[in-house]
Amino acid sequence: MLYVVGTGAGDREGMTIAAEQAILRSELIVGYTKYTELLREIFPEKQYASTGMKQERERVELALKEAVHKDVSLICSGDPQLYGMAGLAYELSPGYPGVEIQVVPGVTAAFSGGAVLGSPLTHDFAVISLSDLLTPAEKIRRRLECAADCDMVIVLYNPSSKTRADYLKKACDIVLRYRSGETVCGYVRNIGREGQESRILTLAELRETAVDMFTTVYIGSSETKVIGGKMVTPRGYRNV
Repeated sequence: MLYVVGTGAGDREGMTIAAEQAILRSELIVGYTKYTELLREIFPEKQYASTGMKQERERVELALKEAVHKDVSLICSGDPQLYGMAGLAYELSPGYPGVEIQVVPGVTAAFSGGAVLGSPLTHDFAVISLSDLLTPAEKIRRRLECAADCDMVIVLYNPSSKTRADYLKKACDIVLRYRSGETVCGYVRNIGREGQESRILTLAELRETAVDMFTTVYIGSSETKVIGGKMVTPRGYRNV
C-alpha cells in the first residue's frame, strides 16, 4: 500500500487523524527533505527516506518501489492533491501494478493560513502558484488576470524565491489593474510552525512587501474587509 499523505501545515495539531493513522501504519516514510525532518520530530521511531527540491519524480518512484513490499507513506505538506505528489503517484503507478494507492487529504495552507488571518475564504476564491518551474509564466499571468477580473479572493502559493524575488510585485501589478490599492490583503509565514508571523495590509502595501517560499499570500476581493483586526470576506448571510 502506498499512502499519499497530506500532513497539513507541519505541526501535529494541524494533522488529520486519518493522516496520523496512515503514517503509523507505514513501515517507511518518504518525502521532501525538509518535511521528513519536521515529521521525524513527531514520529522519531519511523524509518525515513528523502529527496531534495526538484527531485519529485525520483521521490515518487522510490515510494512506489518500496510499496511493492511494504506499506509506505509518501508525505506532502498541506494536501497531496494541491501542488503535491498524488497526481504524479497515479501517473507513475502503471509501472507498479501490485501497488494500491490511497490518498489521505490534509489541510492546505490556504485554509490553515486563512484561519490565522480570520476568514478570507468565505466566498469564491482561486489558488494560484507563482512558481514558473512547471507552468509557463504567460499562463500564470493569464490566470491572475482572470481571477482578478472576476473579483475572487486570490491565494498565492510560492510567491517568491531567490531567483524570483520580484514575482509577487509583478502579480500585484496585474491585480492592481482590476482592484483598488486599498484592497484588503494578508499573508502568513511559517503556518503552524515555529516563527509563524502574519499581517493584514493593503494591496499597495503588499506590492512593496518581501516574502519567501514559506509564505501564503491572500489578496481580497472588493467585498473583503477588516473586522475586529481580522481579514473577512462576507458571503452575504446577514442579508438573507
